[in-house]
Amino acid sequence: MPDQKSIGFLFIEGFADWEYGLLAASAVEWFGARAVSLTPQGKPVTAISGFRLTPDRSTAVEENADLDAVAVIGSDQWAGKAPPDVAKLLNAVATSGGVVGGICAGTLALARAGIFEEAKHTSNGRDWINGHEAGYAGGLNYQDVPYAVADGKVVSAPGSAPGTFALVFLNTLYPERASDLAQMRTLFVREYAEAS
Repeated sequence: MPDQKSIGFLFIEGFADWEYGLLAASAVEWFGARAVSLTPQGKPVTAISGFRLTPDRSTAVEENADLDAVAVIGSDQWAGKAPPDVAKLLNAVATSGGVVGGICAGTLALARAGIFEEAKHTSNGRDWINGHEAGYAGGLNYQDVPYAVADGKVVSAPGSAPGTFALVFLNTLYPERASDLAQMRTLFVREYAEAS
């Protein structure tokens, strides 16, 4: 596929299993994207579930010039004392016009990289993000909502919103595919509308 888009999924130790599945599988199956797994130094990491992930490549900028988007997946280690510094990669993707997204504690990586400086965004709560990154650039752009937010090519979501994270991220990456995204939204909404 000459117009196939590549999405980097950035994982660190203790990553949240539920936060990337809908986005990764939908992007590949319905949109023909290529999903690429990334970790700092290209080393294997373990999910909260205990599943091991061996990445395709590291987070080095020179290895990822082909990315059209990057999604930073949450982990408690983003809120720890020595989180990985992935600002160069995030800014490189943003500078090239790509989509940069973060979910749950992955939003801290975007805050540290200055990605939220001019973008409306959300996270796990205003007090939560400010508690970890007090005075981060763009803090006044915080949106206190329980679903994903997009502003330009920046996408963010609380950890409880993997469904809207997938929808909003894909809508940002594939704005011309509105009808496919509407079908996805209908499928996701039915689960909650019909649950008793």
